[in-house]
Amino acid sequence: MMPSTHSARWPAAPPPCWSACSDKEPAERSFKGHRDYDVEVNRLGSTVSHKHTAILDAGYELFGSGGFYETKMSEVAEKAGIAKGTVYLYFKSKEELFLAVTRRDCEGFLEQLDVKLKACGSLQEQLTVIAGHHLMYYYERKQHTKLFFRAPNNHSELVAYMAQFMEEYMRAVMRVMQDSGAAEPELLAESYIGTLDRLKMDIMLRPGFTEADARKRAEFAAGLFIHGALGSRKEQTTPERD
Repeated sequence: MMPSTHSARWPAAPPPCWSACSDKEPAERSFKGHRDYDVEVNRLGSTVSHKHTAILDAGYELFGSGGFYETKMSEVAEKAGIAKGTVYLYFKSKEELFLAVTRRDCEGFLEQLDVKLKACGSLQEQLTVIAGHHLMYYYERKQHTKLFFRAPNNHSELVAYMAQFMEEYMRAVMRVMQDSGAAEPELLAESYIGTLDRLKMDIMLRPGFTEADARKRAEFAAGLFIHGALGSRKEQTTPERD
């Protein structure tokens, strides 16, 4: 599903080279000390970022394929290639890790949707992009459906975050409806997302579902919303009367 930011703990005292400057060349030594420390900070920061990402990636794979309750933190550590104790330096519990995995996924979903919508012109293009983004998100996670169906129970922070995510997603779709001049943008946004959520179930439950099937449904949903059910009928030729 759809990162917690964990800052590194740097030493409270300055590195030895700062206090080792002699009176003879303070400027030169002080500059060298700052430079060496900055290099070390960048190196450590890169390591921290790499480990954090590796843990999130491992959590995503294991939670998605096995489920929250079936996944052990020792398995996450092994897949990430780090010690189990190191995982707990970044995430205090399995619930916290699952929330971080979810946040990263959801934030990526919203950021990518925003970029795609900015490149659109017409309302139909925007609706097609929303539908395609929604359905392809689930299609690309066909092997990780347990992120959605085997999440932790009674996790208040997760529930609160998912409510916040859905609100942000709803607002994004609602803005599209408002910009088109729609009279009931909120109801339209709710209805459209609801339609897409129903279509996504085909992806989750049909083993033979293809990418082409997902894209076809995205185009159909946008067309149906723009033209209505009657507009989706095949044109019929009225027979001439004698």
